Amino acid sequence: MKVLVMYVEEFSYQPAQKNLEEVEEITAGAQFSDSILAFIQVEESDEEKDVKSREKKLVNHLKWTARKNNCKSVILHSFAHLSESKASVEFTKELFDLAEKRLQNADFTTAQTPFGYFLDLNIKAPGFSLARIWATL
Repeated sequence: MKVLVMYVEEFSYQPAQKNLEEVEEITAGAQFSDSILAFIQVEESDEEKDVKSREKKLVNHLKWTARKNNCKSVILHSFAHLSESKASVEFTKELFDLAEKRLQNADFTTAQTPFGYFLDLNIKAPGFSLARIWATL
């Protein structure tokens, strides 16, 4: 799994193009502030491991990043452009849902960008050391 995490002062998206036919139709965007925005690519090799172990590893990384940036809001964004390897849609979505639930149980405010869509993004991210962290998990 590859993860690019940014602390964002402001983030918003608007659905631009649906790229998975099986997902529900979404037309509304959303707006966030003071959040961790996680660009996540789940890889094929992640499916060889238990989804719960992958979820725990991801959540621990996101919680650490949030603590370093003193915030309690996390946005999960599926971003299949960090690696050539891709996990199945079903495994990726399950991992995202489990990670979101675990974060909520730890008193984080969470959101997921619409799964299966290309989005128009607006990002305002400050330029300091821990505002952007890339990791292989």
